Amino acid sequence: MHILLAAATPFEIAPTVQWLETQFQAKAEGVFERKNLVVQTLVTGVGMTATAFQLGHFFAQSRPNWAINAGIAGAFDEKLKVGDVVQVGSERFGDLGVEEADGRFTDVTELGFSAHSSISNPYAPIPQLPVCQGLTVNKVHGYADSIQKILAKYPEVQVESMEGAAFFYACLAAGIPFVEVRSISNRVEPRNRDAWDLPLAIRSLNEVLVGMLDAM
Repeated sequence: MHILLAAATPFEIAPTVQWLETQFQAKAEGVFERKNLVVQTLVTGVGMTATAFQLGHFFAQSRPNWAINAGIAGAFDEKLKVGDVVQVGSERFGDLGVEEADGRFTDVTELGFSAHSSISNPYAPIPQLPVCQGLTVNKVHGYADSIQKILAKYPEVQVESMEGAAFFYACLAAGIPFVEVRSISNRVEPRNRDAWDLPLAIRSLNEVLVGMLDAM
């Protein structure tokens, strides 16, 4: 089995890479093999554009059996705590559209340019991980008024990232089974970096990733 492990930045999956280096045989840069399992890592860069390009380029040359998008996320849902790990079952592009004269946001579906307001993962979810609905944005929310507006428009969203919807889109277009795994690093609230806990989020995320890969 060939698994693609994709992340926006190297630090988000660094503990898993270190584990792969000790438990697997390195076959090439970022490619690790153990028995019948090959794990290939890909650092896409931050944001939708970099993610879509890097995945499109990768899938044009290689077709893994399964793709994992791993990273941190902000939480809209108050029930989610910093350090919780979730899988994202559906994604939407949170700022793809137009700003109206009165300040309202009209998305591409409302404009008639897209048939679906959100993208769902049709593949079976991972047992034990709660399934959440994601919002993908170019500019993460950090202002109370804009947070209230986006939640009024999309009250169902629970987590926010900068890559998720692009990952969904690329995998669906290429026909690659996939899962998006996110660890909560912060609440989506008026920007307050002192309240973030990146070490905890990364530790929790990589414990899940290692467990997933070790069980294959």
